[in-house]
Amino acid sequence: MGQCRTGEQAVVSSYGPHFGEEAPLVGTGGSGTIFFAHCNLHCVFCQNCSISQLGEGSEVSSRDLAYVMLSLQRKGCHNINLVTPTHVVPQILEALELAVADGLYIPLVYNCGGYESVDTLRLLDGIVEIYMPDIKYADSSVASQCSGIEDYAAINRAAVKEMHRQVGDLQIDDEGMALRGLLVRHLVLPPGLAGTHKTAESLADEVSSNTYVNIMAQYHPCHRAYDFPFLSRSLTKEEYLEAVTLALQHGLNRLDQLHYPRTARVSF
Repeated sequence: MGQCRTGEQAVVSSYGPHFGEEAPLVGTGGSGTIFFAHCNLHCVFCQNCSISQLGEGSEVSSRDLAYVMLSLQRKGCHNINLVTPTHVVPQILEALELAVADGLYIPLVYNCGGYESVDTLRLLDGIVEIYMPDIKYADSSVASQCSGIEDYAAINRAAVKEMHRQVGDLQIDDEGMALRGLLVRHLVLPPGLAGTHKTAESLADEVSSNTYVNIMAQYHPCHRAYDFPFLSRSLTKEEYLEAVTLALQHGLNRLDQLHYPRTARVSF
């Protein structure tokens, strides 16, 4: 089973219409999320550790997974949002073949931690319409300490470039819904551990300054974060606004709606 602790069948924790995703994915019907258990990262601050680390969920066959996709489409979801799909790509492809034959047509969202094999991504060329990777860290030493991955930064940069090569900048229709393209998530960490300056610089210079970015403010200590003093507190509004400013300074103007930290101590 290896690092991801997954066998022949994918493990699904839950699925359903989700209204807490980025604005271009939600619309009126929600994003059709399928949460896969286990993960190829081991983030010490994971907010879904019961799913990603403990494997909470049930094994599903390819036929069952295809049924889930079709049921989300029937409920009016605007897309199929595959959450943490990296380690179950073969199972997803098997299910997609069945689902498409039975009428699946809404866009597929590849919602991942950003630690992806370019070779695997190339297998998805023409299949995935919307890539939604994290860019967690700009510094591999931080990635090693926080997620147990020493080469995250280099692997992540190559993966995001390949995603953009396949689908380009995010395309949004007249109703505000995402049709195709790249949407990047960047979780701001205290105290500047995510490396927002380098992340924004490389994204604008090496990928596209027109990249749609969600600068995320919801960090708070979870899982094993209290074992690390630098991660044992929530984000401040000041830290979040600094990250937004850095993104704008590098020409990244397509930002998802801003959500200030609930624990903000800075007032306007």
